[in-house]
Amino acid sequence: MKKLLTCLAAVLITIPAMAAHHESAEDEVRAAVEAFNKAYATNDVEAYFDYYTADVTLYFYGARQDVAGYHEEWSTLVDAGGGVDKNDPSDIKVQVMPGDEVAVATYFVDNAMHSPDGEKSAAKAFESEVWQKIDGKWQIVSLHYTEIPPDE
Repeated sequence: MKKLLTCLAAVLITIPAMAAHHESAEDEVRAAVEAFNKAYATNDVEAYFDYYTADVTLYFYGARQDVAGYHEEWSTLVDAGGGVDKNDPSDIKVQVMPGDEVAVATYFVDNAMHSPDGEKSAAKAFESEVWQKIDGKWQIVSLHYTEIPPDE
């Protein structure tokens, strides 16, 4: 009976520790999501692209995108004077997978931009990202961005 109680105590002691570790991974991913969106909102091109893996799957505007081409396009736009005016994420949900090395983040985005010639645009969208902890750093391995049609 003493062995059974000792084993039960050992199991019960580890459960809160495992939950705390899982919460920590969730907090880390949430912080990475916020920093990623801040880099985008402030037109910090290199900080923004540093969150993507080299082989990331990007899907927006109805098609898969190549990260190298997207990086070049975004750099050119910002260098020419265009960029983001507002990028406000909301309702961020983070789900950490068992093992604490992969997570899914989903949220809504309220975005406003301007082109180099001053033309303004705005959109509301839904974004989902798959994050993976690689060499101690959370990075995006897949991103899907879908604009929400404006209410009529």
